Amino acid sequence: MATDGYKRSQVSSAPPRKLSVQKFAEARASELETLHTVVSDRLNNDFRSQRSKRRRTTAYDNQAAKRRCRKKRKHGVGDQCNALPAEKDDKNVPRRIRRRAELKKNLHTGFCTSGDGTKRLRTHVWHAKRFTMTKLWGYYLPLGLQGRGRGSRAVLKWFKDGVFAHDASYHVAMQLEGTEESLLSVLRMVLVPSPSARSEDISRSIISGAIYDTAMLHQLGAPCSTPIAPATYMWRPSCQQDRDNDASAVYDGGACNGLEVKERSSTFRQLWVWIHASAFTAGYDTLKLACQKEMEESGSMINFFSLEGQLAKLEVMGSKAFQLLQRTLCPVTRRKDHTQALKRHSAAEAPDDSQSKTILENEEDIPSHAVLSLRVKDPRMFIEKRKTACASDSGSASILADEQGTEDKEHAVSGIISDKKKELLSLMGSELEGTSMLAEKNLWDVNSGISPPVEEMVLCQERYDQNKKFFCLDESSSRVLHTSTNLQCSSCPVLLLKNDNGRGLHIGWSVILPLSWVRAFWIPLVSKGAHVIGLRERHWISCDVGLPCFPLDFPDCSAYLCLKETESTASNVKEELRPPAQRPLRVPILPPWNSIQVSLREGPTKMRNAETFRLENGVRSNSSSNSECDNYDVTFCPGNLFDGFVARTSFSLTNFLNEFQGCNLRLCPHVTDKTTSFTRFMRDESKLGQGQNGITKFSYKHKLCFVRVFLHAYKEGFFEEGAVVCAPQVTDISLWTRSESFDAVLQVPQSAVTSYFKEQSSGKWELQLPEDTVSRESHRWPIGFVTTGFVRGSKKTVAQAFCEAVLLAHIRGEQWDMMPVKRRRKEIYVLVRNLRSSAYRLALATIVLEDQEEDVEFL
Repeated sequence: MATDGYKRSQVSSAPPRKLSVQKFAEARASELETLHTVVSDRLNNDFRSQRSKRRRTTAYDNQAAKRRCRKKRKHGVGDQCNALPAEKDDKNVPRRIRRRAELKKNLHTGFCTSGDGTKRLRTHVWHAKRFTMTKLWGYYLPLGLQGRGRGSRAVLKWFKDGVFAHDASYHVAMQLEGTEESLLSVLRMVLVPSPSARSEDISRSIISGAIYDTAMLHQLGAPCSTPIAPATYMWRPSCQQDRDNDASAVYDGGACNGLEVKERSSTFRQLWVWIHASAFTAGYDTLKLACQKEMEESGSMINFFSLEGQLAKLEVMGSKAFQLLQRTLCPVTRRKDHTQALKRHSAAEAPDDSQSKTILENEEDIPSHAVLSLRVKDPRMFIEKRKTACASDSGSASILADEQGTEDKEHAVSGIISDKKKELLSLMGSELEGTSMLAEKNLWDVNSGISPPVEEMVLCQERYDQNKKFFCLDESSSRVLHTSTNLQCSSCPVLLLKNDNGRGLHIGWSVILPLSWVRAFWIPLVSKGAHVIGLRERHWISCDVGLPCFPLDFPDCSAYLCLKETESTASNVKEELRPPAQRPLRVPILPPWNSIQVSLREGPTKMRNAETFRLENGVRSNSSSNSECDNYDVTFCPGNLFDGFVARTSFSLTNFLNEFQGCNLRLCPHVTDKTTSFTRFMRDESKLGQGQNGITKFSYKHKLCFVRVFLHAYKEGFFEEGAVVCAPQVTDISLWTRSESFDAVLQVPQSAVTSYFKEQSSGKWELQLPEDTVSRESHRWPIGFVTTGFVRGSKKTVAQAFCEAVLLAHIRGEQWDMMPVKRRRKEIYVLVRNLRSSAYRLALATIVLEDQEEDVEFL
């Protein structure tokens, strides 16, 4: 009995690993026949569908789908095939099938292009299903979410409490190779501010590759040459010793990323310069000319080429951007001598080789503009329930794991990975310390080729096989993916850039990776909580944080002119489709910057009111009609071209102010080492009345100088893009400051609204001087234009504008002279009027360069 019981206990009760449907049906034949009899009795042996239900039951017969399947079989395009057969003529295949087959390809380099040569991003299909697409700068780009262009309130809320993702692969990188001295000389020719203008500590950090920097790229020529676009440049970390300290420490910045310098020369360096796609052609030509000039003068060799179609740039923005990167990226563990010290406080600080783990745990410990180089695992190989064991080891969702113990790291890999792949991943630990498999390539070696990711179809098939194995529906298979045998296919080198200006403004992170890996990272980022935004939402965020957005806030660049001309053409075509009675008032899309020259030539004598300006508590009066800048000899430039330059550094604005000898302009550029603060400068009694006692006439033959200002509505008003900023009279200010109601605001006649800017036969807009008395009294001279208006739903309600520096100084001096010294304020009172409105609104203008040393940060 014991023996029988023992035998019965050994009998397995698990279901068979395979089920034969035919044998199952034969064993249950009697039961099936009984069920068939019961059903036939209920239907009176009539199995035809009822006439009242035929309309519903014919949904299975999809004729359109059948036609598509027959067409695919006819042209040889199957479900498992992504490419078209070579023997078929592509012209005979429908465009929809050809396009889908083309967009499914994951080429190593380059973008898919349409018939006219327009490039498509690797995330084009994902965006085209959800966003309004537009053709800009040679790409099909997501303009914004579907709809009427609203939703800014929700976008700003997500930015404050969530995270955004934006595919910025339309930014192009250019690589320069040569000696360090030659590359620095090239940068000094075309960048403002140049690397030599930085402080010693910051310059050392930039050159070592620890941080990146931003500057304006100018055409090769004079110091005040035409700007092209803002550029971001970063150096490849050098393996040379710290020459300043004369020690054996290596520059911190990735420890050369585990690579050796291509040349033994200690000064041979590599440099990346990132630029926007709208200015890529001009920027490429300028850098090429600068390299040729440097080679002719110094005789050193400089290699310069474009990396277009090889690198991608994903922007992760928001308050929770760092947490999203922690959940998505899991770096590959390296051996001890290749460990990267990602916590950097200065470039002179050498990495500690005794540190056996690299932690990206505290975002506050990472400096501004930091560049972090690491190799991460394929994010598609991790499931949501197991966030990766390296995230739990650090205690605060750290994404980097400890090197010791390969058993702990194996728990980070999802159960869907095959046993063979686990063995390969385990070799990244101590077993391969003496081999060459850890001599991996990084992003700086894109020309030598980086292994593409595993195809999505192969990963899905592997997940399917693993699920069948888990449910015991198939024999245990030891099949190994042919693409997963290479270690490089399951990991990818990336660069993380911290977008922080060092003054408390943190935007997010930029992820630079090979172009073929964009899809592998895009879906995990979105599935883990990132909201995707387009160009419109990105512009809203830049305005809310107070950063200029290229090219909308760069009126001195050619890209701005081209964009506005395109918008003007599209607006004219749209207006022509409407009946004449329903067409809105025509206003200039491209602001007529030439009107500022008219204000300088004829406006200063009319911007002043001869009446006495007194405040409530009593101030002194001044009826003098002379000012510090009465007569201007300005060369008139017809048309809407931007005839001037924008001062984006305190150094350039100071040089411009120094040209006005004997003229006291009330501007105070920000200087880091100045002894006199702006408050003391503002309340200086010696400045009082100098505008009337100094030199009253001078000849102004230089280009106009514009500065970026922030506009805040004094009491009410909504400033739109393209609004004109005007110079107020002293009585206009008292009208708003004294009155509690808005009934007595300054308005212009409706006829003056339509004739303020008049379109000429050539298509250009010009300022029209008023003729009647009523229009002349309400006329205010323009001093600038709004480039970015208020964002609906924003609590800051700030607009960005560009105003002429001399006129701003004149208006500030006039306002300071008309009020007590203790009541002077830093902001300048100006008037803003939307082009389709007749009402002026009082606003407070704050000059950006008075709060910060430079204005080269951009989004």
